Formats: sequence, C-alpha cells, structure tokens
Amino acid sequence: MSFAKQIVVDCRGHLLGRLASMCAKELLNGQHIVCVRTEDINISGSLYRNKLKYAAFRRKKMNSNPRRGLYHYRSPAKILWRTIRGMVPHKTARGAAALDRLKSFEGCPHPYDRKKKMVVPACLKVLRLRPERRFCRLGDLSKEVGWKQSDVVDRLESQRKVKCEAFHKKKVAAIKERKEALAKVKVSAEDQKVLEAAGYA
Repeated sequence: MSFAKQIVVDCRGHLLGRLASMCAKELLNGQHIVCVRTEDINISGSLYRNKLKYAAFRRKKMNSNPRRGLYHYRSPAKILWRTIRGMVPHKTARGAAALDRLKSFEGCPHPYDRKKKMVVPACLKVLRLRPERRFCRLGDLSKEVGWKQSDVVDRLESQRKVKCEAFHKKKVAAIKERKEALAKVKVSAEDQKVLEAAGYA
C-alpha cells in the first residue's frame, strides 16, 4: 500500500490471515487503517472445520479465574482485530501505538460509506485460494458462535447499497452529460491559440 493519511479497506472477499498480516505491517509503518464489512471476510476451510477450531479456542481459559484471561470475541470486527493483534508486538509502546491506528467495523458505518475503499489484491480469495478448496464467511462463523447482530448489519447494509446504487447512477449520468457538453463546445481560433499557449489544448 502507498502511504496515505487514512486507508479504508473493504474486507469483502479477502482471506483473514493474509489481510491481517498486510494490515499489521502497514500499521507498524505508521499507516492509519479502517477495515469495513468485516463480516464478509473469508477463511479457508469449511464452516464445520472452523467451528471446531473456534470451539477448541473457547475452551482455553484461565484456570484459577476465567474472568481474568483469554477473552473469546464473537463479532467479526473483533476477531479481525485480535488476529492483527497477534501479529503486532502489542505489549510494547510501538505495538500499542500501531494498534491504536486500526479501526474495524461490521458493515460500512456513516463516515466511511462516502469514502473511497481499497482492496488488497495479494489477499483476495479469488486470487489466492484454488477454486475447488472450501472456505467460509467470517460472519457465518460469528453467528454460529454467538454473535447476535448479524440480522441488524444485513438490514443496514441492504439500505446502504440502495442509496449507493442511486448515487452511482447519478454520478455516471453527470459524467456522461459533461462529456457530451465538451464534445459540443466550439472554440474560436484566437481562443484556441491562447489555450495552446497556456498548455490546455
């Protein structure tokens, strides 16, 4: 990724581990990253296999006082956050500062639904996983293990997509009108010379 003030990553169709490692590296370099639509992240392996893995993870707890240790996050945004945390030296000041530069969300909340979103080609499932291999959605796994906001996020996302589609159609129409207007415009020979001298022709 090239350095920018803030990068908004659309996580749909990315593989969890690959995306997490790329984000961890960029965060440590000082990049601010926002991950949206984390419920659409893919994990290699079937849903059943990943449920077994998560069940094994859930059994791990502090023996003397389970309230103190190993918190098992259920929401997709938190699962991504924890995966990235495992790839960052989060107990040092540098690692803690890097994690502060990360935000992750289910769906695409207000300020980020109007911003340009990026994909990371090196992490895309279609480019990295062979077509016959099994995979599952992180949102489906979260729902199976106790995440309760799946329906709410789906409803809000469907509303957002309707608004975005209308905005896109309007934008395409405006670009088309501008092209047609530019094609019709007539410029006199004198004005053309002035434009050429200024470097606009």
